[in-house]
Amino acid sequence: MITVPNYTDWIGQQEKQQDHIHGARVQALAATLDVKVNPDAELIPLWHWIFFNPIHQASELGHDGHARKGGFLPPINLPRRMWAGGRFKFIKPLNVGDTINRVSTIKDIALKNGKSGDLAFVTVQHDIRGETGGHWVEEHDIVYRAASETPWKRPDNPKIDLEPYDWCKHISPDPVLLFRYSALTFNGHRIHYDREYCQLEEGYPGLIFHGPLTATLLLELLRERLPNAEIKEFQFKALQPLFDHLPLSIHGRLEGDRVLLWAKDSMLQRAMEAVAWI
Repeated sequence: MITVPNYTDWIGQQEKQQDHIHGARVQALAATLDVKVNPDAELIPLWHWIFFNPIHQASELGHDGHARKGGFLPPINLPRRMWAGGRFKFIKPLNVGDTINRVSTIKDIALKNGKSGDLAFVTVQHDIRGETGGHWVEEHDIVYRAASETPWKRPDNPKIDLEPYDWCKHISPDPVLLFRYSALTFNGHRIHYDREYCQLEEGYPGLIFHGPLTATLLLELLRERLPNAEIKEFQFKALQPLFDHLPLSIHGRLEGDRVLLWAKDSMLQRAMEAVAWI
């Protein structure tokens, strides 16, 4: 069972950070995603994830490449930590070249018991403001899980997703894509680049595709198909892991002022689902 101090002590805790939207880093993400962008334009929704990255000393990292627990986030006694989902409001655009400030607040901590054992969900709200008036609000869901005693395996009877779509794009991921995204976000989590660790210690068949990268690709599909649309809100939920050695596909369907988006794994199961309001 989870054994930690009283979690209410962490609810309401805040952290403040400042960064600068460097055009060179925006161009580096564009190259990673193989898209073209105007380096002097507004920051594309979700591309803020390459900023505000915590820079921990090597001596502060745990065995998995993450920073050791404690500090801003509660020291939950569960070894696995991953993105579960998020919600966004793009109130006013952030501009490339801006100095940006972020105030992060722990909004909620929930303990649950699932089929795989103990779970803890931490919701963090990020209020991001730029010097020229830009304003975005993000709610980030983090899930903590127990270590698996058996290797990860697909469900015996996978639920094949056959929902109709307006757009579809097939993607063949590779370790280079994951490495470059990890480098841009300064993400040291070994599940994204250390195959031996991923297979032998985490029990996964391959390197794990970043949840934020999947969400970014979903919005890139929307931007590609509706280049003049203004994205006002977005939310996503991770459902299944995706891996670097297996193909995946991303899909979208326009329904009035909203776009339904989802990613499917190589077995045609939903790995992520999302909604964007335009």
